[in-house]
Amino acid sequence: MSLSLFDFLAAGLLQAGWGPLLIYLLVATQITIFAVTLYLHRSQAHRGVDFHPVIAHFFRFWVWLTTSMITKEWVAIHRKHHAKCETEEDPHSPMIKGIGHVFWRGVELYREARSDRASIEQYGKGAPNDWIERNVYTRHPLAGPTLLLFVSFALFGAMGVAVWAIQMAWIPFWAAGVVNGLGHWWGYRNFETTDTATNLTPWGVWIGGEELHNNHHAFPSSAKFALRRWEFDIGWAAIRTLETVGLAKVLRVAPSLDIRPNIQMPDTDTLKALLTHRFQAMTDYQRNVLVPALREEARVAGAKLRAMLPRKLEKGLVDDGRWLKPDAREQLQQWIEQRPRIRTLVEYRARLAAVLETRSQSANDTLQQLQAWCREAEASGIEALQEFSRRMKGYSLQPVRA
Repeated sequence: MSLSLFDFLAAGLLQAGWGPLLIYLLVATQITIFAVTLYLHRSQAHRGVDFHPVIAHFFRFWVWLTTSMITKEWVAIHRKHHAKCETEEDPHSPMIKGIGHVFWRGVELYREARSDRASIEQYGKGAPNDWIERNVYTRHPLAGPTLLLFVSFALFGAMGVAVWAIQMAWIPFWAAGVVNGLGHWWGYRNFETTDTATNLTPWGVWIGGEELHNNHHAFPSSAKFALRRWEFDIGWAAIRTLETVGLAKVLRVAPSLDIRPNIQMPDTDTLKALLTHRFQAMTDYQRNVLVPALREEARVAGAKLRAMLPRKLEKGLVDDGRWLKPDAREQLQQWIEQRPRIRTLVEYRARLAAVLETRSQSANDTLQQLQAWCREAEASGIEALQEFSRRMKGYSLQPVRA
């Protein structure tokens, strides 16, 4: 009897070894990741995809069981992050709160944000509010992980408790720490967005595609995060699989950008494409106008670019030093002022950004300002700026090929 009790306490009813236990852990945590990225993030927060009620409720139940997170609260906190990104009101910005704080104490920031009930009500509209949400998930959020603890112990014994502890730490570490922290601090950028979001890798697999965070900030409502040919989003693969069998419906995907040849003046198609792909336009400007100009400055000066302009300041040049410390920002501004050609290009970029970000005027007024910008750019005598303007006039949208 004592031996049987010992066996139960050690390995539970299933008496599983470390191999099956590891497989269970990987499968369970991947389902949790999918529940967060597919249901909470892409479906509920951004309305990029709808799931069949059975799938949607399974995800909602699984989130409650494995994380104790409430759909409305998660949705509201994430929407506020986008609305107030990189400001004092951002619930988890490494630029404001520090990378160490966000990476290691992301759970504390989430708890602090969920206590702001006014923001939860403001940003959480449209989240589920049925009987089970009100009376089970919201009223008893800790009951889910508690139930999972008992089930894990019954099935796997003491090893099940260890597995449960790992499950409890999975989302806080990978989502609150890695995505919210490193996803705004380290990685590569496809798009020069107005925040610091980065892609951690071009292959979004381990955390469901959330690795492609810069892409997401460029097109928040897109159900598909992979936007370059070499990128892969496992979350999108799961959505397409569910869509094939009628269990999901994609609502929004980022439209593709097409370049029409020989467009003499920006038209309404140009404007629509620019307003949709304004971050792509600013990225093109950086790569095709400013970077060649910097290299030319270095060539004329007979120096290496890095010796002339430290990497930190070169990165700051992308956004006019927005994220630099005051002394570094002042150093960058002085460097720009000493180089008339660079100063001119920075001024043209600022004017273009102002045109694309204007929301208080009619589309016709915006189009006229864009046309004036192109005329002046092509009369500037700066070849890279002229070529950029000619290319930008041909921007148009085309349906995305998923």
